[in-house]
Amino acid sequence: MLEKLQGVESRFLELERRLSDPAFLADRDAYSKAVREHAEIGRIVSVYRAYKETDARLEEARALSEDGDPEIRALAREEVAALSARRGELEQELRRMLLPRDPNDDKNVILEIRAGTGGEEAALFAGDLFRMYTRYAEDRGWKVEVLSAHATGVGGFKEIIARIQGRGAYSLLKYESGIHRVQRVPVTETQGRIHTSAVTVAELPEAEEVDVAIDPAELRIDVFRSGGPGGQSVNTTDSAVRVTHLPTGLVVICQDEKSQLKNKNKALKVLRSRLLDLKIQEQERRRAEERKSQVGTGDRSGRIRTYNFPQNRVTDHRVGLTLYRLESILEGAIQELIDALVVHFQAQALQHESSDGS
Repeated sequence: MLEKLQGVESRFLELERRLSDPAFLADRDAYSKAVREHAEIGRIVSVYRAYKETDARLEEARALSEDGDPEIRALAREEVAALSARRGELEQELRRMLLPRDPNDDKNVILEIRAGTGGEEAALFAGDLFRMYTRYAEDRGWKVEVLSAHATGVGGFKEIIARIQGRGAYSLLKYESGIHRVQRVPVTETQGRIHTSAVTVAELPEAEEVDVAIDPAELRIDVFRSGGPGGQSVNTTDSAVRVTHLPTGLVVICQDEKSQLKNKNKALKVLRSRLLDLKIQEQERRRAEERKSQVGTGDRSGRIRTYNFPQNRVTDHRVGLTLYRLESILEGAIQELIDALVVHFQAQALQHESSDGS
């Protein structure tokens, strides 16, 4: 680890020299790239330098802990204990910072929410979850754009797909994928019985054309007249688009826009992100086979979180975290949950990194 950190610091110093050279400013692309890299590794270098300073002070304190003066010896041993703990914290932080970075972390997100078991109640909760993620995104200054929606008559969604645009959106939302379970008394329940329903959430990194190449020959594109809510102008033209990716069988339908071209572009954006997600899942599957356990993604096929209305409780089953403030969470206050998940999966990655290196 220390050899890696020495290399990072050398690279940091090299970038500082280049950025201070006026001639380097002429190449704008190279200069911008160097500025970003300098800022990114600067955080690591800052912690590394704190680690080196703490380590040097620790050696001095250890030397003083053998001093002939009992008072100096006692003070030095107290400092040794404090500095040892601090060095351990900095070392753990450095190990975390040196973990391989997910190349998709800075991407925007394609959010897909689908009602599962529970009928209309599941559709209503799908709407609740969409509002939760929308509020969270807005609080962070991100932009939310609905790409496709299949609304129900009472305010819910059988399915809704949206694009969340913001730096680092995927790095924070990627652990939200999975089955979200709700326990509450439905508005249609006359006897006050608690029902359990489920909604599936998928948070996909938005794929660019350079990430996933789609051969037009592998697509079947059908156009048809839009159905459902939308007004006369939507429903009287063949503006809806269904795109089928023949090799995988993936199907995307977009009908929210009046323009057939806009619906096609939205559908291709969603399709591209789904194909990138398939690629990521395949990479994760291969890594899981190599080390016999999966690291870095939530289990999409299992229940990840329960929202219990009678108890005002939200429980994330992967990290064992329970919060008794369901209302604020559904209003977008989910950062505590996200932070706990990031720490959990980073700790797992550190554990496997250590075992792989041993």
